[in-house]
Amino acid sequence: MKNEIINWLNLPDAERKFALSRPAIAESGLLSQQVENILNNVRKNGDKALFDLTEKFDGVKLTTLRVSPAQVKAAKSRLTAARLNAIESAYANIKRFHQAQITADIRVETTPGVVCTLKTEAIASVGLYIPAGSAPLPSTVLMLGVPAQLAECPRKVLVCPPDKNGQLADEILVAASLCSIDEIYSIGGAQACAALAFGTESIAAVNKIFGPGNKYVTEAKKQLSQQVNGFAIDMPAGPSEVLVIADAKANADFVAADLLSQAEHGPDSQVILLSDNQALIEKVQSALISQLAELSRASIAAQALKQSRLILTKDLAQAVEVSNEYGPEHLIIQTENAQQLLAGLRNAGSIFVGAYTPESAGDYASGTNHVLPTYGYSKVISSLSLADFSRRFTIQEISREGLSNLAQCIYELTDAEGLDGHKRAVTIRLEADSVRQDSTLEQSLEA
Repeated sequence: MKNEIINWLNLPDAERKFALSRPAIAESGLLSQQVENILNNVRKNGDKALFDLTEKFDGVKLTTLRVSPAQVKAAKSRLTAARLNAIESAYANIKRFHQAQITADIRVETTPGVVCTLKTEAIASVGLYIPAGSAPLPSTVLMLGVPAQLAECPRKVLVCPPDKNGQLADEILVAASLCSIDEIYSIGGAQACAALAFGTESIAAVNKIFGPGNKYVTEAKKQLSQQVNGFAIDMPAGPSEVLVIADAKANADFVAADLLSQAEHGPDSQVILLSDNQALIEKVQSALISQLAELSRASIAAQALKQSRLILTKDLAQAVEVSNEYGPEHLIIQTENAQQLLAGLRNAGSIFVGAYTPESAGDYASGTNHVLPTYGYSKVISSLSLADFSRRFTIQEISREGLSNLAQCIYELTDAEGLDGHKRAVTIRLEADSVRQDSTLEQSLEA
């Protein structure tokens, strides 16, 4: 079944809004209550809850939660040379890009005698959530582990749901080892998030949790960020999405492949094509049908395509406007003047430019991070970076001369705001210093 071509020019505002609407995120009262019950169970019962819930949801009865160094070492020995080389190559590229993000502290003398410093320090403990639904995701280990490693977070904790044998995939363990993660637990779902937030007998609490997950994980992160003082999450998460801008000279097969690569993520994923050429859109329609049949996850991708959009725009300038309004997680530009379009594109988690830049490259190995804002959050939230694993704070050091230089400014502003105590904190210092100087002078004259 072909997706209908939507002519943007013919749509009234209400229908335009509907065309860019995303699949609804499951936010039922039942889901919220289920997650709340899990969180309360872990908070109250600790490790026992983790073992019980893992048996209930993952179908495996664990005797221990932590993965041993011997298990990590054995995992590496089982990987093929090709698989190991792929993980190491991706690690190197991701590390190279994120290493360039390291910044030095900033020190500025704003006024003579007034020195202000901006310092960056690693977050002390971070939790890295790695999904393991239909397949292991070593790429996500690298995307989270590399910046945590480069930021020099003292404690890095990885959690991942076990398979039916109670094990984690070899690829997961090897990727974790490359990122110097030595605290690894076979636990997933909302219960893993709860353990990271509250702490249990086996798992000490962390300051911040990173990583994608299913609706239960997403809801757990949301609730925990509101419940636990000082606990933070990386970003709000929704279903995956891609938007492609293509012109008449784009390769329809490439475009269709890009759309399907995102559609296969899940039935609630959304893919959008914007083009100023109807013939190209029609070619993509046909390519979608033929390529879909070849996918192992065809049924999932087909469901995603039901809420996806093929949109005909007046020109590429209008395509840019529509893309900015949507704010996609992934944005692919397959046009003759791709570089020119970049200047007008503001809202996207990550942009892929040119016919030979598939979204898959960013997902795995180009070097950029694949943890990106979804559901329109790209308008206000950045892609995951080294900065997310650090915190910044300021320092100021002021001499007597510096305070004197600032005094009149402070006096005027404290008077304007009626905060006498703030003013007094300055005057008491300068007056005391003045009295001390007068006393010293008198003693000198008497001598």
